[in-house]
Amino acid sequence: MPFIKYFISRSYIFSTLIDKLRLMNANHFMLFWCISLSFVQAQTKVSGYLKDQDQLPIAYANIIFSGSSEGTVSDENGKFYLESESNWNELKVSFLGYKTYHLDLKQNVNYNLTIYLEEDVDTLGEVVLVSGKQSKKNNPAVEILKKIWSNKRTNGLNHFDQYAYKSYEKVEFDLNTIDSVLMRKKIFKGMEFIFNQIDTSSVTGKNYLPIFITEKVSNHFGDNQLQKSKTEVLGTKNSGFSNNQMITDFVDDLYPQYSVYNNYIKIFDKSFTSPLSTTGIDTYNYVLTDSAYIDHKWCYNIVYYPRRKNELTFKGDFWVNDSTYAVKQIALQASKSANINWIKEIYIEQDFEVLNDSIFLLKRDYMMSDFSLKKKESSRGVYGKRTTVYDNYVFDRVKPPSFYKEDIYLYNEEVSQKDDLFWEINRLESLNKNEKGVYAMLDTLKTVNKFKRLYNIGTILASGYIEINSLPLDYGPIFSSFGSNEVEGNRFRAGLRTYYGPNDLWRIQAYVAYGARDKKFKYGFSAKGLLSQKNRLILSVGNRRDIEQLGASLTMSNDILGRSLASSSIVGTAVNDKLSSINLTALALEAEPLKNLVLRVGANYRILKSASPSFSLDYIDLESVSGISSELNQLETELSVSFFPNRKMTGFGVERQYVSSNFVTVFSKIRKGIKGPLNSDFDYTKIQFAFIKPWQIGGVGRLKTSVELGKTIGTVPLSLLSPVPGNQSYFSIYNTFSQLDFYEFVTDSYASAHVEHNFNGRIFSRIPLIRALNLREIISFRALWGSISPANVDLNNTSNPSTIILKAPSLDPYYEYGIGVGNIFKILRIDFNFRGNYFDYDKARKFGITGSLGFNF
Repeated sequence: MPFIKYFISRSYIFSTLIDKLRLMNANHFMLFWCISLSFVQAQTKVSGYLKDQDQLPIAYANIIFSGSSEGTVSDENGKFYLESESNWNELKVSFLGYKTYHLDLKQNVNYNLTIYLEEDVDTLGEVVLVSGKQSKKNNPAVEILKKIWSNKRTNGLNHFDQYAYKSYEKVEFDLNTIDSVLMRKKIFKGMEFIFNQIDTSSVTGKNYLPIFITEKVSNHFGDNQLQKSKTEVLGTKNSGFSNNQMITDFVDDLYPQYSVYNNYIKIFDKSFTSPLSTTGIDTYNYVLTDSAYIDHKWCYNIVYYPRRKNELTFKGDFWVNDSTYAVKQIALQASKSANINWIKEIYIEQDFEVLNDSIFLLKRDYMMSDFSLKKKESSRGVYGKRTTVYDNYVFDRVKPPSFYKEDIYLYNEEVSQKDDLFWEINRLESLNKNEKGVYAMLDTLKTVNKFKRLYNIGTILASGYIEINSLPLDYGPIFSSFGSNEVEGNRFRAGLRTYYGPNDLWRIQAYVAYGARDKKFKYGFSAKGLLSQKNRLILSVGNRRDIEQLGASLTMSNDILGRSLASSSIVGTAVNDKLSSINLTALALEAEPLKNLVLRVGANYRILKSASPSFSLDYIDLESVSGISSELNQLETELSVSFFPNRKMTGFGVERQYVSSNFVTVFSKIRKGIKGPLNSDFDYTKIQFAFIKPWQIGGVGRLKTSVELGKTIGTVPLSLLSPVPGNQSYFSIYNTFSQLDFYEFVTDSYASAHVEHNFNGRIFSRIPLIRALNLREIISFRALWGSISPANVDLNNTSNPSTIILKAPSLDPYYEYGIGVGNIFKILRIDFNFRGNYFDYDKARKFGITGSLGFNF
């Protein structure tokens, strides 16, 4: 008979296959021995396939150990895996429309079984077809879903004015799909002892090796009336990497908190549509399959699965109470076809406890992800597993608003130095044998020289710096060691920085560079120190003498060691000869009086002149003998205010790193040029403002917008004006104009806007022929209006044939637009850019192609 799919189980784990064990020979002895060690913990293991009499797979059948509540369901291909820490001697397989099957388990481990179910003709009339698209009307599951929407604001923490609770979080990373071929790799020679910790995943059935674990205990407070919250970390612990706050912060960002009641669940920078979303009926099929008592509460079981492929969706089921319509348990597994890179599996379980007749609170949250370069079942990868347990809920205890004031990031070293007694008391879920073994294993591994070498290589690739043995110095960045431009030809650079640790309170950096064509040395050095941790008061000073492309940014940088890509682009769309020679000395004082609010005051003195005979920075100077000056001497002071709402940083020293770039930036700066002191040439005032915001627009994708405004008050030469940032490279660079050459437009007043939207494959997923490629479509638009005063034009109007004719897009805003295709081979993005107007320029580029590389989920 034809095969039809049914969803009839209350299980919360959708299994995948267990790798087939081959007949043991000498080459497989080590694998057999390591896997057998795990049998001590998981006493009974069963895997196999369910089929009907026509050899067709039976999906979503219920499989349990007889006499227990431990079970699973078969997946879309009829595969299943089930394990228990107890000994069981019988397996029960049931499915509507088929006779219940009982299988005697004659041994503890039973792999690769094939079980055939026999039709039960007496019950076929009662079978309800639940595969394919389900009706949205007159569907009892949809009616229950609507009641969940109307009651979700009265459930959980939202029910109280104030709340507090305790959480214990455990994150573990495991190397999976271990086999004898992997264990014989030369890379593991001398480190074979690590394979003693092999176990088997209860979700996928694959064996894995725990390689890292981190734990955290926190107290959480919130006030729903004030819309404020606060978290106090009580203790953290990292296996093998103690006191490494950066790892803890990275893990926190990788696994952010989420609520299944929200319309979208953001995981790995992707917005998955929640099965409880108010838009869920357009995304999922829902089927009411069962009802039962759970913790003395009558609940309905609803199974859901995607309506379409390649979208960011889940499949699974949830149990919901029949009176409060609060979710009691929910399981979510990312759709296999979801357009997400480097991840083969995402599995989530959440359990809610019943506080009273009407309140359900999150008790346990489990998430497992399988990171892998390929999505093939046999490919190796890394499991990332996060378990969070919640307890000690307290409600309606008022705290003053000052309690919720966010402190500037300060590191409490005692938090990472808690003893074993602290963890025994505060762990809300005990570590199993293998998790405990990770700590001991990594402590031993750190003493192995080969591991130290591998760890150092990874550190170099991540940081770009090479540690110099026995000295507190690093060499780098190694990625800046070579460059090229029209003035310097091939450019070679070497740099050093002081480095005692990631949280150094002071740092000194220096570099030297040499151009093969101009045969000149360049250099730069800077020093900075954290004077006060409370308000992050930082003093910095430095000097740089180098070659720079100043036409690549609207906001001139005073970063002593900064250098734009445009200054060293090896291959470009036009000759990159409009370069400047800069001698910059800067002094600045920076403070962060409130979290993510940064104030900066400073002064700098710069000497600017052209670095190329084909590019002129000459301006009319009536005080000079010739009436023209080719060099600018300028003293300048500045005040800037920057605000970064929701920015997450890691580290507590003078230099910190972004944990994530997904935050708003509000920037304003006023700069005052002073004529006279140190032979400074001009008086002027520069005002600049910028606003950058990323938007996560649910299932529609990610939007990034930016607006920038600027005004120069006073008459100044070209080197102090604001060139519209061109892009003569083949790289896609945000906030530049891909079809403009450097200095094609120059302004003293401007307003620019950039918009870029990534649909995350939402359009391509609906086109059958290219759906499987998981491509992502991007559209962009950028425009700038600007003007330049006649006085500034006249000041720069010299007789030098290399002088640029200054013009600005003052009649109509200059604009460009682009269409991009991303996720090509998972790492490549290609943009097709079109110039919208101002075609009268004889070298105007009407069309261009740029690209970029990146590892994005």
